[in-house]
Amino acid sequence: MTASVGWSAERDPDPRAAMLIAEGQTALQGGDVQGAIDAYEAALVVDPGYTPLYLRLAEAARADQMQGKAIRYYREVLNREPRNYAAISGEGEALLEKGALEKARANLARLESACGKTCPETQQLAAALAIGPKQAVQTAEATITLEPQPQSN
Repeated sequence: MTASVGWSAERDPDPRAAMLIAEGQTALQGGDVQGAIDAYEAALVVDPGYTPLYLRLAEAARADQMQGKAIRYYREVLNREPRNYAAISGEGEALLEKGALEKARANLARLESACGKTCPETQQLAAALAIGPKQAVQTAEATITLEPQPQSN
């Protein structure tokens, strides 16, 4: 009795999904984050098996300051392809943006172990960690401006 594990080769998306992906990329590059998300989600309906779409959705979610949603998309990729370096790195950056420094460092260690210190994904996450977490989300308290109150005599 034998068992084999096969890795599927990267495939092209459905042609209709490819058009929507290109539309999403153009929208994201033009600063239309919601337009990009809409195009990517439409592409996902057309071709739900095309894993790279989840990376694009994660990128758009991060651009929209929705790191939690981005992490969900990265984890979907990792469920499908556990050694997807782009997903490990992207998830690490999203975790860093959320302030989860130790979890981001764990992703860096995972990348260093899997592909080494010189692979682009490792270097990208290492550079982000060197800069440190950014306050991606402002609290309501941080945006409130207090107006001077009239003094009563």
